[in-house]
Amino acid sequence: MTTRRQWLKSALAAGAGLPLSLTLADQLMAAPVSRAEWLHGIEPKNLNQLVRLGSNENPYGPSEKARKAIIAGISEGNRYAHGVAQDLRKVIAAREGVAPENVLLGGGSSELLCLTGMSVGLEGGSVLSAFPTFRLLMDYATKFNARWDQVNLDENMVHDLEAMASAVKGDTKIIFVVNPNNPTGTVLDTEKLKSFCVEMGKRATVFVDEAYIEFLEQYEKKSMVQLVKDGHNVIVCRTFSKVYGLAGLRIGYIIGQPDTLQKIASKQMWGNYNQAGLAAAAASLDDTDFVSMTRKKNAEARQHLFNYLDSKKWSYGKSVANVVFFPAPIDGKTILEQTEKKGYQIRVWDYAGKEWCRVSIGTLEEMKGFTKAFDQVIA
Repeated sequence: MTTRRQWLKSALAAGAGLPLSLTLADQLMAAPVSRAEWLHGIEPKNLNQLVRLGSNENPYGPSEKARKAIIAGISEGNRYAHGVAQDLRKVIAAREGVAPENVLLGGGSSELLCLTGMSVGLEGGSVLSAFPTFRLLMDYATKFNARWDQVNLDENMVHDLEAMASAVKGDTKIIFVVNPNNPTGTVLDTEKLKSFCVEMGKRATVFVDEAYIEFLEQYEKKSMVQLVKDGHNVIVCRTFSKVYGLAGLRIGYIIGQPDTLQKIASKQMWGNYNQAGLAAAAASLDDTDFVSMTRKKNAEARQHLFNYLDSKKWSYGKSVANVVFFPAPIDGKTILEQTEKKGYQIRVWDYAGKEWCRVSIGTLEEMKGFTKAFDQVIA
């Protein structure tokens, strides 16, 4: 007799049941990553009254060009956005130097991560990643009975590629790499990552999440997109949520080999595009001034937090993104409670038997306020 789980899997494989999967995705996105967060909760009741340093959001966006594009496109809000989505897909393909068939759009990168994780479970495979990292793909995969193999970061809070290569097994379907990483903000050496992707791509698909790569100067030279163009078994994931400041408008994409993308797309909900997000994304792509401004201001505010951590002689991941990860100096639950009382939201993670603070980078003024408040919390 077919079990309920088997029926659900077959239904999802056929494209049904996706509203349920989206609800599950929302639950996973909001899941606590530490015992402290289980006890305290991670969504304060008065979130809009807090300085939000918990979700790695861009405090400066959307850009003015994106806002104007949204307003101009409102008159098309009564129309399905399939044509506009295909136009954006072609623009992205031309920009990245690939064919449109190498690009799949989604509702933020989160949808595409979830669909990929689902595929691993439905195919009966496992997924390998560093830990800690952005875990949505793996959490989703395990909901469909996949196994998640984890390899700890090295002593510099960077992916240990050698250890990850040794951990690949016969049933490994996806090797997941976030570069720069979340929660640490650390980045891998470009040539070492390329070599890893080429070699490991012979054994499993290497999925490189580049959600934060635009925070790097000349990031195009550090992307793994060239490996896709060269025919390797690699998927590159991008989002408009971070540097472009469009987290609430949900536009992301992956670049990969057409047959691989077709398998993922077969599980995608039909028509999951919105006119406002597409218009904002198209306008943002060429807004180099906004990207440069975000990168500059983020670096200044991040350096303020680095200076504070250095003054305390605390170790931390040498972030190049808009998030910093450092050991919690007192218990995590107290940190969450007291920083919230002082008007700031951050996250606390469990890793290697310790609690760690993950702090998103806000404006320079917000970071000055945070370090002052945090110093009072830990006193």
